Amino acid sequence: MTRTAAIIGTGVIGAGWAARFLLNGWNVTVFDPDPEAIRKTAAVLEAARRALPMLYDTALPPEGSLTHCATISEAVEGADWIQESVPERLALKRKVYQTVQEHCRADAVIASSTSGFKPSDIQGCATRPEQILVAHPFNPVYLLPLVELVATDKNPPESVARAADTLTGLGMFPLRVRAEIDAHIADRFLEAVWREALWMIQDDIATTQEIDNAIRYGFGLRWAQMGLFETYRIAGGEAGMRHFIEQFGPCLSWPWTRLMDVPDLTPDLIDKIADQSDAQSGALSIRELERKRDDNLVAILRALKTRDAAAGARIKTHEATLWPERTATPAPLITVRRTVPIDWTDYNGHMNESRYGQVFSDAADDVMIRIGADADYIARGLSYFTVDIHIQFRAETHAGQMIHVETRVLESAGKKLRLAHRMLAEDGTLLAEAEQLLIHVSLKTRRACEPAPEVAARAAALAKATGES
Repeated sequence: MTRTAAIIGTGVIGAGWAARFLLNGWNVTVFDPDPEAIRKTAAVLEAARRALPMLYDTALPPEGSLTHCATISEAVEGADWIQESVPERLALKRKVYQTVQEHCRADAVIASSTSGFKPSDIQGCATRPEQILVAHPFNPVYLLPLVELVATDKNPPESVARAADTLTGLGMFPLRVRAEIDAHIADRFLEAVWREALWMIQDDIATTQEIDNAIRYGFGLRWAQMGLFETYRIAGGEAGMRHFIEQFGPCLSWPWTRLMDVPDLTPDLIDKIADQSDAQSGALSIRELERKRDDNLVAILRALKTRDAAAGARIKTHEATLWPERTATPAPLITVRRTVPIDWTDYNGHMNESRYGQVFSDAADDVMIRIGADADYIARGLSYFTVDIHIQFRAETHAGQMIHVETRVLESAGKKLRLAHRMLAEDGTLLAEAEQLLIHVSLKTRRACEPAPEVAARAAALAKATGES
């Protein structure tokens, strides 16, 4: 049964939440009094629909429905999950919760996107404080998996666990913050870096662009896949973290930082920061910057996914839940259904020819799984190798395009498995065709051999179902 999420407040964060839920198959109701809310939400959804599917090597679930509501009560009625993303004013949030709890289900999760308030702050004056917790995400919510999950002793453990399961089901990484603290965990790090950056600009030590370059060309890349402590463990050499602390610990007493002090945000300092930022990025619109950010994040996250590392491991785990059942043999046999990611395109602006080979290789892998030549079979020392493939390119394929492959088994005699593939766009346009010959082999001898009887039988049945010639 399709579940419903209610989003209260559709700024950048709220609209990002709406996109994350929608693209994972939830129905979404939203409320925001801003007369521009529908337009702004649509812009975020457009970006999310392009970017999020590119992370995965299979299709996301069918998109849920989106309903803009005139009142909070209408939005939350019947909702399973309610995400509050209104401005960071405690009185406003508490007023919202009072209205929400008057009209929502008693068993619904009410989560706040607050970046600064503790859950005990926002539970004050609530009718059912045990229903409210913090689920603080990071922008763009539809791409970045981290969400800080913070609760109090008023939240039943089973409710917090249920919230974590829901977030995991959205492809997110719920980080359970073990104790309440202002600004939680991640934003306290960001605040520390922000304070130091303000001083460097104030004192004319660095510009906004130079500070950003220091992050994106250096430690930012390390942090993206190892974080802080693993990075410093390596910096300690073979002796590890202990040696690192012994070597660099004394630096903590040196006057390197002004973290305990903050420059006054005077009009002159604000003008300096704004002017430098305009010089750095003003040639691009916000929409263009968002597209650039999303494309870069997709490429980085996909690279991490291939290594089963950091945020990429979360995407890989979520992706495993998205693959369809392969027990049935529908006609036509759909062996691939996915979105073309940005890193598959070349200098001509379309999908590189090598990626067509990958698509048809993935289609063959799907057939292998269907006939039982899966990971367990390979572990037994048996598999199929492609020995010949002919690809014909029929039309251009572009980043963000949804594609699928229809496959027929043309031959399944003995050691041979011959496949025919057709790659199509969603509108039915034929993009490419391929004929592929695979030979069954022993991984021990690396020579051709007969498949196991059960695999041969399934292959023959699949050939009969899909049109063996």
